[in-house]
Amino acid sequence: MSTHALSSGDLTADRRADYARMLGEGGDPGAAAELMEQALDLVPCWAAGWFRLGEYRQKAGLAGAADAYRRALECDAQDIFGAGLKLALLGEAKIPSQPSSRYVERLFDDYADRFETALVERLDYVVPQALAAMIAATGRQFRLGVDLGCGTGLLGPEIRDRVTRLEGFDLSRNMLAKAAEKQVYDHLAQADLSLAPEGSGLFEGAAMHRADLITAADVLMYLGDLENAFVLIAALAAPDAILAFSVEDSGEPDSFVLRDSMRYAHGEAYVAALCAIHGFAVAATQKTAIRKDGGKAIMGILFVAARTT
Repeated sequence: MSTHALSSGDLTADRRADYARMLGEGGDPGAAAELMEQALDLVPCWAAGWFRLGEYRQKAGLAGAADAYRRALECDAQDIFGAGLKLALLGEAKIPSQPSSRYVERLFDDYADRFETALVERLDYVVPQALAAMIAATGRQFRLGVDLGCGTGLLGPEIRDRVTRLEGFDLSRNMLAKAAEKQVYDHLAQADLSLAPEGSGLFEGAAMHRADLITAADVLMYLGDLENAFVLIAALAAPDAILAFSVEDSGEPDSFVLRDSMRYAHGEAYVAALCAIHGFAVAATQKTAIRKDGGKAIMGILFVAARTT
């Protein structure tokens, strides 16, 4: 189970859930589902347990996976495990325009300690270096850079020599703590890109239209509909701002899709249209493999856009 939630509050139920986990990891999700059902008989409203049961049933090809995810949502309206995304992928619910912020926050809080090892050493993650090269190609030096979804700070060192001041924002406090260890950012704070500017955390004690460089490396795939993200970007952008960011490539130009990874992928035309609506002109794009997932290359699109209004 995730380290987030994980006790049911009942020792016997927890023990059965632990056995279920071992069975699931050992390749017997059907037996794991049976044990998890027994645990849930003891603790009927345990969101983590229902979510895990849904996963076991899904992997085993058993009926009732969607029912388990629905029960997880009933027990946890904040949906910290992403049950709503699972239901959408099963065709049992509409694809949400964005996931629960608590789901994304929990995901990266739990992932922070192993994030860089997994992403850089095992998944061939190249976005920070590739985006930094595209930014360098502009020939610009910047007064103030804002790194949205900065995570553990992988992009910061790549662009630090181009900015006088560098701010980093992320939804996960644990990721921000890791970024602080690098001593690269002048300011780090929590922010939620799904909220309106006044509630997002990006403007607490800080001016609007302050940034002449805005970056977002591998964060937009956790948002789906990017309209609100571009509202925030436009509110941050100075008149001469450069915007550099990445998306996973949906292969469907005019839309975004939810993938089995529970991340969103976006089309090039969809993103370019949002840039134009919010006062940016796309200056450069690069289609490339941005990381691996399950041994397969994940294709992405890197964008550099210039403020026009």
